[in-house]
Amino acid sequence: MASFRLSLFILVSSYCFTLISCRPTGVHLRSMENFIHAVQQVEESNLGLSPLALVRALRRTAGHDDAMTIHFLGASNNLTDAAALETAILNASSFSFFDKAIHHIVTDSGEERGVALTPDGTTVALAPLLLGIEAGLKAKLEATAASGLFSLTLGRPLGLSFLSLQDIPVSNQMGPDGCWDSVERPKVFKLSWPATLATDAVINGGMDGIILGTDISQLPKSEEPRALSEILKEYYSFNLHISQGLDTLSKHVSPRRREISRSILERLDLQKEVMDTLELVWRLEKTEWIALDTGINKAVKEGLEAFVHKYWDCPQIIPRCQWRAKAHKGTPIPLSLPLRFLYVHHTYEPSQPCLSFPECSQDMRAMQHFHQEVRNWSDIGYSFVVGSDGYIYEGRGWNLLGTHTRGHNNLGFGVSIIGNYTSTLPSRHAMDLLRHRLTRCAVDGGKLVANYTIHGHRQMVNYTACPGDALFSEITHWDHFSH
Repeated sequence: MASFRLSLFILVSSYCFTLISCRPTGVHLRSMENFIHAVQQVEESNLGLSPLALVRALRRTAGHDDAMTIHFLGASNNLTDAAALETAILNASSFSFFDKAIHHIVTDSGEERGVALTPDGTTVALAPLLLGIEAGLKAKLEATAASGLFSLTLGRPLGLSFLSLQDIPVSNQMGPDGCWDSVERPKVFKLSWPATLATDAVINGGMDGIILGTDISQLPKSEEPRALSEILKEYYSFNLHISQGLDTLSKHVSPRRREISRSILERLDLQKEVMDTLELVWRLEKTEWIALDTGINKAVKEGLEAFVHKYWDCPQIIPRCQWRAKAHKGTPIPLSLPLRFLYVHHTYEPSQPCLSFPECSQDMRAMQHFHQEVRNWSDIGYSFVVGSDGYIYEGRGWNLLGTHTRGHNNLGFGVSIIGNYTSTLPSRHAMDLLRHRLTRCAVDGGKLVANYTIHGHRQMVNYTACPGDALFSEITHWDHFSH
């Protein structure tokens, strides 16, 4: 088994998701806006350049012509028009920028490179994102299905991660997330624990690549794909309406990557898709002997179950370090899990829903300051806080005692939705994050008992109207609510 592990490590080290530390640190800002701006500059300097030619040039720049990519997409120097050939040889400055922006590595110190901070506060690996877009563009050009879309974006990193980590708990076979040195001027992204081949950023990039690749491949025959910069802008940069949030937004946007990718992929037999991907890897690398390991099917099955729970059943939770939380004062008190109750709150102040990562992060910091400095609590009181930007924000989290429902803090989680809901309701999407996604995640993850009970804050104490008349009336119709 030890020789199998060593051989497998050598095999996976040939791919663009490799864990190595031999490339220099880039000095550019690693935000999606910065990347899009650089792409737009190339487009403006090469009018008439097709988006397919550009993504192939970027693939060539990042050195991602491995056997599987060539199998599905062809060699990146397979360019047919003069403008594409000219653009494929980027100037030295552009080459350096795109090489450092796209080439995915994790250093020995835990820094993940080849990733970008998106406007919604999540982090995306650019390599699988661009491979998915390229697969979609190629399919659109050839009027065929997007060949290799799943394998190139998610199938390969997931499958190789499941196999290389068979000896560790299945829950640790994907991830981790991490945090940036600065969300205003991001340069360094550090992971929160040792990386797998399928970090959160790689999986986010893979899901986004599948969504955008599918959208492009399914464009009407008469409709030409837009410029790459426009494709990225529409997906990552958008404005939400304060009274509706994500409810009426029909276009695909990044905060919905989990639900959209699920709707695309759950119709597939993922076990077969991953196994087919691995068999192709072994055939192309002439390592078919790895298939003799009788534990592979079991490892893939268990790994996919963990993937579905973590990335589809559970909502994306923005970690404390990402919204720049201050440290907990004193010694945190652990909870004894699973808990039996969920207590629903509204923040009252801030009174307006937050519609973006900067807004929600600012609200989180303001609440933490009020709780720590005015009320003299050790930390922000809530276990979790729901924004109207499509995300949940970590407060005390799953494992630590909160200060949210006097006399009951050790019995349940306190979850608040940002805004004052005395006379209006939160967006449907924000309520669904709490009502369906967070609770299912908690039950399946052993944080809440299966027959948990939901209460409004006002039911537990006699001095508050929280969570507001409108929201309280709403939750009385939820499953698990108890008077």
